This record gives sequence, C-alpha cells and structure tokens, in this order.
Amino acid sequence: MTLYLSMAGFALATSISPGPVNVMALSSGTAHGLRATLPLVAGSTLGFVLLLVLAGMGLAELLRGWPLVATFTRWAGVGFLLWMGWALWTSGGGVAAGHPPPAPSAWQGAAMQWLNPKAWVAALAGAGVYAGDDAARLWSLAAVYAVVCGLSIGVWAYAGARLRPLLADARRMRLFNRVMASLLAASAIPIGLAV
Repeated sequence: MTLYLSMAGFALATSISPGPVNVMALSSGTAHGLRATLPLVAGSTLGFVLLLVLAGMGLAELLRGWPLVATFTRWAGVGFLLWMGWALWTSGGGVAAGHPPPAPSAWQGAAMQWLNPKAWVAALAGAGVYAGDDAARLWSLAAVYAVVCGLSIGVWAYAGARLRPLLADARRMRLFNRVMASLLAASAIPIGLAV
C-alpha cells in the first residue's frame, strides 16, 4: 500500500505543477468551459500514460540510439508550443466576442504531452524509480497516473471554467490569453536550450 501512496504522491507532484499542458487546460477552460475542455484533459492524460508505458519499455534507450529523432522531437515541441502560444495571443477575447477559436482537441492534448519536456522527465523518472524492469509495477504506475494525471489536468480546466465569468469582458480576456500565451512560449525555452 505504501508503494501506491508513493506512486500517487509522485504522480500528483508531477501532474498538478504548472506546465504547458496545465496552462493550456486553464486557458481552454476559461475560453470554452469545462465540458468543451474535457477532450483535452482526456487526450493529455492518455498521451502521458502511453509515454510512461513506452518509457518503461525502453523508449529512452531507442532515442539514445537515434539522436536525430530526439532532436527533431525537441524542435517540434518548441514549434508546437510557440504555435499554441501564438494562437492564444492572437485570439480576440473569445468569451465576450462569442466566437472563440475551437477548443483544443484530445489529439492536441496527447501531442502536447509527447512534446513536453516535463512529461518526458516525469515518465522516465517514474518508470525508472517505480517500475524498473517489473512490468506489473509499470502497469500499476500507469493506472495510478491515469487517475491522478486526469484529475490534476481537470483541476486546471475547472479553475479556468471558474474564471470565465471574471473574464467576460473582451479586454480582460485578451489580457488573460496573452499572459497564458507568454507562459506557453516561456515553457518552450528549456526545450530550445536543451537542443
């Protein structure tokens, strides 16, 4: 039982802390509400769990043998985060204007996890510490993460939905979007520096 509590604590610490996926969930919850953001939450959660399982099965070793794939993935992550940040920056205060851009999809949520250095560190560290070469423990960790990660990202989406009435004014919404866009762009810096 203490192993599962430790797994859950690790999953919570890595899932609920600020990062690109959580910033996107907060922003989407604000612009679109909780219900429309749930596909992003589900896609992000499943994307991370898949990354975790593959990391535990040796994905890191494969990438060490193919450094160009790792470099491409990092640059794709930078590009994706900057593109998402630009889309947020240029959105026109969607809640008040009545025509926000579409809510991020489940596929975008999954892609964000795969291009997110925080997710890679959590997946590699979690698989190494809690699973090692024990497949049963890896699947247990994946199950714990599926619950904790989904709830953590959901909390960010819920917080965004609760902010929605406060940002009903288009000017305030644009300011909020620009702050979120800046945070997304800033989260790309560590990826770019690692390249």
